[in-house]
Amino acid sequence: MSDQTPLAPEEPNAQAEAITARLATAEKTWAGLTLGDRVALLERFGRLVDEHAEQWVETACRIKQLPAGSTLAGEEWTSGPWAVLSYVPALAETLRRLQHGKDVLDGFTTRTVGEGQVAIDVLPHSIYDRLLLNGYSASVWLQPGVTEQDVRREAGLTQRDPAATRGSALVLGAGNIFSIAPLDVLYQLYAENRVAVLKLNPIAEALEPVLRAVFAPYLELGVVEIITGGAEIGSALAHHPGIAAVHMTGSERTHDAIVWGLGDEAADRKAAGTPLLDKPITSELGGVAPVIIVPGDWTAADIEHQAQHVATMRLHNSGFNCIAGQLVILSSDWDQKEEFLAALRRALSAAPHRPAWYPGCETRVEGARRLHLDAEAVGGTPERTLLPGLDLADAEETAFTEEYFGPVLGVAELPGHGEGFLRAAVDAANERLHGTLGANLIVDPATKKQLGDALEKQIARMRYGTIGVNVWTGLGYLTAHATWGAFPGHPLDDVQSGQGVVHNALLLDRTERTVVRGPFRTSPRSLFHGEMTISPKPPWFVDNRTADRTGRLLTRFAASPSVTALPGIFASALRG
Repeated sequence: MSDQTPLAPEEPNAQAEAITARLATAEKTWAGLTLGDRVALLERFGRLVDEHAEQWVETACRIKQLPAGSTLAGEEWTSGPWAVLSYVPALAETLRRLQHGKDVLDGFTTRTVGEGQVAIDVLPHSIYDRLLLNGYSASVWLQPGVTEQDVRREAGLTQRDPAATRGSALVLGAGNIFSIAPLDVLYQLYAENRVAVLKLNPIAEALEPVLRAVFAPYLELGVVEIITGGAEIGSALAHHPGIAAVHMTGSERTHDAIVWGLGDEAADRKAAGTPLLDKPITSELGGVAPVIIVPGDWTAADIEHQAQHVATMRLHNSGFNCIAGQLVILSSDWDQKEEFLAALRRALSAAPHRPAWYPGCETRVEGARRLHLDAEAVGGTPERTLLPGLDLADAEETAFTEEYFGPVLGVAELPGHGEGFLRAAVDAANERLHGTLGANLIVDPATKKQLGDALEKQIARMRYGTIGVNVWTGLGYLTAHATWGAFPGHPLDDVQSGQGVVHNALLLDRTERTVVRGPFRTSPRSLFHGEMTISPKPPWFVDNRTADRTGRLLTRFAASPSVTALPGIFASALRG
């Protein structure tokens, strides 16, 4: 048993020494747990998340300065406890299959995509998925050369031999989306088979009581520790020999400070390829996410809906998302371009007001405006900014290389229609934009039909860890069986969006990307245009009028699925 009362302030190196000593003992406890024991812990954890969900969301809203009764609290339900509660049963299902010697992929469809790659369809998986996310799908693509036999043999990762633990991990938690830290800890425990110490981001420290409450089963065993503090204790732990690996969510700047150090010595180490950190580090670091709009013949309602869609990609969580859309790529030859841009300006302005709660937002926005004389303050909040007329040929354009992490949205244009435009847009996204975490593509059904196989070929060419087709890539984050992370291949000295993946409830090895898809039109309009989906406007849309209630109902449903709960969810969602 481990004493999990908050630690008294002490010298960081001494604190790190004490923590790693306790984790070394706890690793033996973790190694002795059977898969059945680990499932029981996970299920107890899920019940505690459900029990403390209200407190979780209330605390998150205080941190983000959302007023009581705000519909924006729906974001905290869906990206907080709902995301975690959706993950718990998916991971537990994988563990049970391993426990009983069953095929982890039983019931999941595999197929061939791209240049002969194996893909696994992971959404929809259950009848509830087909009802609650009707018209949405997701597939995980494996890396080239991985066969279906490889996938089935390797699925389960370290839990195929749970006694073979792999030391302890430091998890540096995120300060923007509050399901990230607990999901990352679970991934270290179950995918990496490591005990873990979670250092909370100072912004999220008010959530410490909630996280201690939900992680109680693991804290009691000592296999998880939760600490607060500044960069000093984080650095002391990261570089302590008792820590086997580091996982972080944050900025590329913070990552490089950990790996290479600071100042001139850091630059020398990077140039020489001799990192200061002598252990594996995985990371999710964001980037400049594109939103490619394929030109087509859209109705006025289509234009308004997709403008709200793009505004959501930028303004969800005030734009403080690693996966927020940052650059819209339009066709300069699209007859409806100006109509769409006018609708986008309206959507950005009309989205619910919220404060710029994440530190440094005003400075980042001011920096973007100072560098762009045509920047538009679109309204809604003082920080919301549109940067029109960006030139993809401009090698000095900072909107393509710097993640603004705030409500700043750029627009760039390329000529053409159909496959020619799409190919050029994919080239620009791959070659000009920094980072590979996620990319979004919007295409209407008629244009999609005209493109045929060319659309799939261009999707296969996109070098991004999650690709959203007619749905924001945020759905990939929320899909438990999907992978979440950068496109593989970034070296430490040019890490961009990071290395490795998380979530991945099937515990798949050698993954490449997740592709999520959704309807171009939502219900009821979809039913009049030949798209057979009953899904209304998603609860994560920033202008959804019932997002708070729908998010709460979805969270309760994830904790305790029941057919009797579905009518209430549908009724709330339809009013959104």
